[in-house]
Amino acid sequence: MEMYSRVPYYDFLTKKHPFMLTRHIALVCETQRIGMSELLPVSAALQKQATNDLGPAWSIRATLDAFTHVQDVPPGYWPIFVRDDIKEPGAEGYHTDQNRQPFALVRWSPTWALTVSHEMLEMLVDPFGDRLVASASIKPGQGTVNYLVEVCDPCESNRCAYFVNGIPLSDFYTPDYFDAGTARGVRYSIAGNIKRPLQLLKEGYLSWMEPSTGKWFQSTWFGTKPEIREVTARIEGLDGSIRERLDRIKVHG
Repeated sequence: MEMYSRVPYYDFLTKKHPFMLTRHIALVCETQRIGMSELLPVSAALQKQATNDLGPAWSIRATLDAFTHVQDVPPGYWPIFVRDDIKEPGAEGYHTDQNRQPFALVRWSPTWALTVSHEMLEMLVDPFGDRLVASASIKPGQGTVNYLVEVCDPCESNRCAYFVNGIPLSDFYTPDYFDAGTARGVRYSIAGNIKRPLQLLKEGYLSWMEPSTGKWFQSTWFGTKPEIREVTARIEGLDGSIRERLDRIKVHG
């Protein structure tokens, strides 16, 4: 696959790229279903995805290391735990934080590596589930709204996966996803599944807030066609970040 061509922000006064703090991810296997012969190739593919694909697109620098015991994880790492049960019915995985320390939980399944990729990408781009980007609403007549940055969700179907070292990983959108119009030669998702700004693919979803009212909306495509609904009342009273609350109503319908 051709690597995304966006060049990270460049400071033309100093002729240097700005300092980027390296984020360290720990992939922690807490299930007997995964052996080292499977864990290590997956962790190598995830590192390659973070370095070659996510890094240039979103100006993020990250490392990923695999561990079989949480006690071995060094301080400062953001862990992704793979478990047989993550205590969230209907969810393959999610990421959150505790005391501003991001972490993710992934339920083992035959496609666990794809889910880990999804959670890793979204945790790196939006660690605390509250990053917003302004762009035109996909709801006619609504004007400019603030979209929650969920880089994998509009293209989260397994059919959108692409292969790194022979392992299927999650597609994700680039910053150009929020552009005002379509342009030739621009990559809107790293695997090319998304063809235009703000496109929603089947089995995906997109969430945004209307600034003038503070109301939240969601577009989902889990049926025969995409649907847009207001979800403000459904997330009020729920615990967690904006992302956690929106994910909870998406999972439970």
